Amino acid sequence: MGFWKRLFGKKKKTAADPADWEQLVYLTDGVNFNDRSQRNRYVAGCLEQIAEADRETEKLKGEYALVTDYLSDMEEIEALPEQEKKELEQNARTIRTLEGEIEGYLERKRKMTDQEYHALRSQEQTVEEGIEKLREAERYSGLIRQDLKKLDVERQAHAFREQELEGMCGNYRGMAVIFLAALAICLVLLAVLQFGLHMNAYVGYFVAVMSGAIAVTFVGVRYLDAQKELEGIRRAISKLIQLQNTVKIRYVNNTNLLEYLRMKYNTDSSEKLAGLWEIYQQEKEVRKQFAEAQSKVEYYQDRLEEQLRRCRLKDPGRWVRQTAALLDPREMVEIRHDLIQRRQALRKQMDYNKSAAEEAHQQVLEISRQYPEYSGEILDMVEKYQRESERIS
Repeated sequence: MGFWKRLFGKKKKTAADPADWEQLVYLTDGVNFNDRSQRNRYVAGCLEQIAEADRETEKLKGEYALVTDYLSDMEEIEALPEQEKKELEQNARTIRTLEGEIEGYLERKRKMTDQEYHALRSQEQTVEEGIEKLREAERYSGLIRQDLKKLDVERQAHAFREQELEGMCGNYRGMAVIFLAALAICLVLLAVLQFGLHMNAYVGYFVAVMSGAIAVTFVGVRYLDAQKELEGIRRAISKLIQLQNTVKIRYVNNTNLLEYLRMKYNTDSSEKLAGLWEIYQQEKEVRKQFAEAQSKVEYYQDRLEEQLRRCRLKDPGRWVRQTAALLDPREMVEIRHDLIQRRQALRKQMDYNKSAAEEAHQQVLEISRQYPEYSGEILDMVEKYQRESERIS
């Protein structure tokens, strides 16, 4: 049954689908876990996936804490006593009034809207870093896509060769059966000639047996060569899949990082953000000409910041630049919605990395369970990898 299944079984799908790049795949069919080098390579691949996921999670924790602090500040503001709220709103309203006067000086044709200006102003300290991060993420995204396409092409080529070799092995088995059947028929005919017709068939026996032996030996050698190459191809496919898993983690993390940065800076690309940032710099320079009005704004901003500092906010200066949110509940709701989305995006990235690490860890445990005689060696590899990771961090 196994022979006919291999001979007439369905062909494997080999078409590449970029949507599958986010899915990790663990294939052990081509791995000989009794071979120490193959076993160690497989386990090391899983451990590298865990380390990659852990590194990405550590990078995300800082940003996640900032967003959480932002939301905590909002809760502190909303929980203030009525009198303190009124004082905050009075100072915020004064600041908004002075800022309106400044806008009067700026009645001219502008290259950017107030919304874009204030959006960049609220994130002024991180925009340049954000542009560089976006550029690097966009560049890295192109490199990862190229790597994944190359790996897909290479894997398709190996899969095609695997199917080809499986077909060749089936053909060689069929040829061996045919040659043996032909030899049996020849021997029967020679026996009939010898014993039925009393003819001398010894030469025929010799020729038939020699021909059959040569044919079967030839087919057997070719079959063994094909089987050896097939095993090598399957090991190569397994190695490619392990490599793809590591690259897929990087692909997903980089894609999520791009989406988060674009969401954070409300832009489509680093080029667009850099253009807006240049215009913002020019706009900011013009506004500096109105130093007197600005000085009044700064005075009241200091007062507002001092009030906010007494409210035990984690970052009072952030709210000084967002007085509209202190005066308009709808603005506060929009900011909260944006922060929740950003935190969800960060949580999604952290959950993905946690899941990727757990999957790789479960795979190592599964190998240890299936091959208990190597569990001690696998445990030593895990401990050594953990010590190395702690040393680097």
